[in-house]
Amino acid sequence: MIIRPVDRNDYEAWLPLWDGYNAFYGRAGETALPENITRQTWTRFLDDREPVDALVAELDGKIVGLAHTIIHRSTTRLADVCYLQDLFTAPEARGQGVARALIYAAKQVAAAAGCNRLYWQTHQTNHTARALYDKVAEHQGFIVYGSDVPA
Repeated sequence: MIIRPVDRNDYEAWLPLWDGYNAFYGRAGETALPENITRQTWTRFLDDREPVDALVAELDGKIVGLAHTIIHRSTTRLADVCYLQDLFTAPEARGQGVARALIYAAKQVAAAAGCNRLYWQTHQTNHTARALYDKVAEHQGFIVYGSDVPA
């Protein structure tokens, strides 16, 4: 397995994983992300001025997983922190250590950027992922709230 940053030529292989990730969280069909958001997200990964990065996992030359990170400041730490915003493994590659490898690679990205914390969230019903997360990190008991802000 190879874990590496995305490059410009990965878009067609990355897109089905991105779509699968979004579908898992109910963003498909009528509720799918608009294409301009997907395109802007992709553009951010390739822009060195952006704090957003993407990693992919390759098995046998095929991209089978993705991890997206965002480096940002914190009010409770002097060093920046790294948010693992998106993590997804293709269904045919699950159970082969892809997600674990992507998490460890995200930790390396965080460390290289001078961060001293990597964190992420998942839905409480995502029992398969949570079984892994409980092995590689500590659930800190927080409940996440969100509210859209009118433009």
